[in-house]
Amino acid sequence: MKYFPSIAISVLLVGLGLGIAGFGTLGLQGKMSRKPPTELFPDMDRQAKLRPQEPNHFFASGVSSQLPPSGTIARGEPIQTVNGAVYRFEDSPVNTGHLAGSTNFVENNPLPMSEALLQRGHDRFDIYCAPCHGKIGDGNGITKKLAVMPTVANLHDARIVKMTDGEIFNTVTFGKSTMGAVGPLIQAEDRWAVIAYLRALQLSRLGTLEDLTAEQKAALKK
Repeated sequence: MKYFPSIAISVLLVGLGLGIAGFGTLGLQGKMSRKPPTELFPDMDRQAKLRPQEPNHFFASGVSSQLPPSGTIARGEPIQTVNGAVYRFEDSPVNTGHLAGSTNFVENNPLPMSEALLQRGHDRFDIYCAPCHGKIGDGNGITKKLAVMPTVANLHDARIVKMTDGEIFNTVTFGKSTMGAVGPLIQAEDRWAVIAYLRALQLSRLGTLEDLTAEQKAALKK
């Protein structure tokens, strides 16, 4: 019996702990109360922070949002577009797929076309797109053959061919229907490279002799 007090105290402490956890953290289920619950483990749900544009007397200007110090160098290298260099944080078609300050999609790829861009797009397409859409973009990738995804879009369908480059960029970035978002996996310029390669695939599949110049037609006859 000499252990009884220790056991009783242990049981009491456990009961008290469960009571605090049950009633303090979870509250009385089904009961209304104006008292906030006791949080034993807030898990950083509430943190001290400065909200943009709110008054703050810590700074001499009295606002939370501050301009960067003089001489600050932007992090990362800019993306070279047909309209010049653009940093990744800017509201620009190369970052969003939309016209600046608008919800309208851009018509054409903002990156300058080159053999290197198409090769990069080919490489990224084979890694991120071909498993579902197939090497030639006809929707017959390995996931369809294994019935993992029985329905996959054929990238040569008229509706996709008629899409603007910006809308395709938006779909690649955020995903659509059963297609997952690729934006978190590859950087913006690689997404545009994939679109450039996709357009080349579509042209190789759907192009006609009438799309060629006289010089190109003559070269085919040699």
